Amino acid sequence: MKVNVYGIDGKKTNTEVELDDKVFGIVPNDHVLWLDVKAIMAKRRQGTHATKSRSEVSGGGRKPFRQKGTGRARQGTIRAPQYVGGGRVFGPKPRDYSLKINKKVRKLARRSALSYKVKENKLIVIQDFNYEKPSTKNMINLLKNFNLDDKKVLLCTAENSPMLVKSASNLYNVEIRESIAFSTYDVLKADTILLQESALKKVNEVLSK
Repeated sequence: MKVNVYGIDGKKTNTEVELDDKVFGIVPNDHVLWLDVKAIMAKRRQGTHATKSRSEVSGGGRKPFRQKGTGRARQGTIRAPQYVGGGRVFGPKPRDYSLKINKKVRKLARRSALSYKVKENKLIVIQDFNYEKPSTKNMINLLKNFNLDDKKVLLCTAENSPMLVKSASNLYNVEIRESIAFSTYDVLKADTILLQESALKKVNEVLSK
């Protein structure tokens, strides 16, 4: 599948590039997309929540009152969960929420997400560019040239570019990823993907295998 390459001014150039059908033209697998996004979101969880059980709270060295003759239910310790300040039953403990996903599944998920974007005409290939210094204004102008100033945009760059990253750091709707470093969630979350030419070559090379 061939598509036009656009300049940063938002206009078509005379250049066309090939979108590998193995990457951008497959039948999307929704279940695999769900699995990968679930794993990505789970990995972001800190898992540092914690409560104290009855063995960890203070106090309760003796029975609060005698066993019999009070007319009340027998109690063994004030650290029991029914007391205010007592331990919590089955409370959360620190844990690792990350899920294991096979590499082939992750690749298929990214291919499925990219194929969805191509079918929806929400993937644009642009010429390689960079800035000599950070400029939020230049980044805003780029978005306006493609009528994307009010859309969530994923910009995949040819290589790691601190200048582009800093230029977009104040824009809540723009994410910058180096070449193939984007995730399935990044693709699905974006309304439109801007893919630099060199980044496209890397995506075709890596995800087509």
